[in-house]
Amino acid sequence: MGKISTGRKVPDFSLPATGDQTLSLSDFRGKNVVVYFYPKDSTPGCTLEGQDFRDEINKFRRRKTAVLGISRDTIKSHENFKAKQGFPFELLSDANEKVCRLFDVIKEKNMYGKKVMGVERSTFLIDAKGVLRREWRKVKVKGHVAEVLEAIREL
Repeated sequence: MGKISTGRKVPDFSLPATGDQTLSLSDFRGKNVVVYFYPKDSTPGCTLEGQDFRDEINKFRRRKTAVLGISRDTIKSHENFKAKQGFPFELLSDANEKVCRLFDVIKEKNMYGKKVMGVERSTFLIDAKGVLRREWRKVKVKGHVAEVLEAIREL
């Protein structure tokens, strides 16, 4: 499977998700989908980002847009994170990094002076026909959800 690119259809993928289900991108045809990749459940930046999506979820729903969070954490970790934060959207587990690699979000990072491979905070806007419309890489959390909502308005 090649990497995704703006203006092209995103290949279908399926991952285990919260709520004891497996979700596929194709499950959301007819809706826009925001897929946001984040490094780790229950860490400060990832918690803030999820809370921002949570707090604006009605604006996404009014624009017929689903929100999905993806990280390499386990479903058990996702269930705890989702419950603790009251997230009204599903979290998907990509433990084998298949979807992370499709979206090219696994990058070399510096952790306490050591080089490690990890998820680069990134967001992708896929339209109702499954075409990638926008991507944000190296996301800074503050103000990001407002940018994503603005991009949806422009679709």
